[in-house]
Amino acid sequence: MKRLFNFLNQKGLRRALVAFTALLAPSIAMADDHLNTGDTAWMIMATVLVLFMTIPGLSLFYAGMVRSKNVLSVMMQCFAITALMTILWVLYVYSLAFGDGGSMNAFWGGFSNAFLANMTVDSMSGTIPESVFMTFQMTFAIITPALIVGAFAERMKFSAILIFMTLWVTFVYAPVCHWVWGGGWLGSKFAIIDFAGGTVVHINAGVAGLVACLVLGKRKGYPETAMPPHNLTLTLIGAAMLWVGWFGFNAGSELAADGTAGMAMAVTQIATATAALAWMFAEWMTHGKPSALGIASGAVAGLVAITPACGNVGPMGALVIGLASGFICFKAATTLKRMFGYDDSLDVFGVHAVGGIVGALLAGVFSATTLGVFSGQGFAEGVTSIGGQFFNQSVGVGVTIIYSGVLSFIILKVIDAVIGLRVDEEEETEGLDLASHGERGYIL
Repeated sequence: MKRLFNFLNQKGLRRALVAFTALLAPSIAMADDHLNTGDTAWMIMATVLVLFMTIPGLSLFYAGMVRSKNVLSVMMQCFAITALMTILWVLYVYSLAFGDGGSMNAFWGGFSNAFLANMTVDSMSGTIPESVFMTFQMTFAIITPALIVGAFAERMKFSAILIFMTLWVTFVYAPVCHWVWGGGWLGSKFAIIDFAGGTVVHINAGVAGLVACLVLGKRKGYPETAMPPHNLTLTLIGAAMLWVGWFGFNAGSELAADGTAGMAMAVTQIATATAALAWMFAEWMTHGKPSALGIASGAVAGLVAITPACGNVGPMGALVIGLASGFICFKAATTLKRMFGYDDSLDVFGVHAVGGIVGALLAGVFSATTLGVFSGQGFAEGVTSIGGQFFNQSVGVGVTIIYSGVLSFIILKVIDAVIGLRVDEEEETEGLDLASHGERGYIL
């Protein structure tokens, strides 16, 4: 090797070889200019974490809170929704949410990417492969309708659930997703801050859940008959899985492994811990004892509330958002249900809709760098004041509530008229594990 090196050096070829390599270097760099392997590796991991949130996280979280005769049905619903949303996303929902709708792009993404027609091994979305982006966003479309299950748990037909979720993801989730994240009018015209899904996921699902539980009516015997959670161990395990998976949900929404993703991770942890303690202490002062269900619910409320704000606020803003969401969601989940008498089985509206509203609105406040709370990215582009950003956030919240509420109501009423929504009284008494699936969650 030394002889070869000396030979090249003597003949002047070494200098030529170095010059030739230098000429090639820009071409090599250009070939990899759009693909960042660090970003790609992180986003693959984030995608796995978000899927982990639904199966097994949300499944276990919900399963522990229902009665033992319905534990399997709730897990089955989450599992089936995971499979169904995957196929629908591939066929056309991804295109509706993130496609180019041409002259109608402000409102929908069109069908140009239906069947993933334009996605190849080499197609990119920013610095990551489009296949990774597509799958990451798919996991959001999986968990959002799965959240709704908790509102009507223990009383809806399995066939009706599948039809409702198909129509809901098509006519509710996909449009709202496009409006906010896909280049639609809420993101482009009103510049709302929704970093990881306060409006698209949580308010959207929480409002749909409230409408669903109102349309179906109360569970047989509610509220006179006690219906306590049958296994809070499962619920705590599920809540812990949600907490861990949520780092993929929030930090992953940056679509890169950078400082904003790091800050999103940090504020997610801070807000979640604060909200868990806020709910726990509020319950302790109100009812005399802190409960496992309470601290788990508080943690989820904090996760929900920080979701829209996590890319734009700093640690001190996260503290306030966590404190506010823990206390307000505790009051919503306990006081509102008693006040209005609706049967939101697992507090989907009280935690997800209310928490999402709190987080979305406070994102408009604590994104202000002038508050000196170690802010993240600050206001959305083009917004210069707290008042302006808060107004935009209010528009996003209001539009999502009205659109999701009205469309969900229409879809539910149509399904009810065609095949019926609710199981009969005998099946409800027997439990959906046996009545709907012919199996038991427990054989004792």
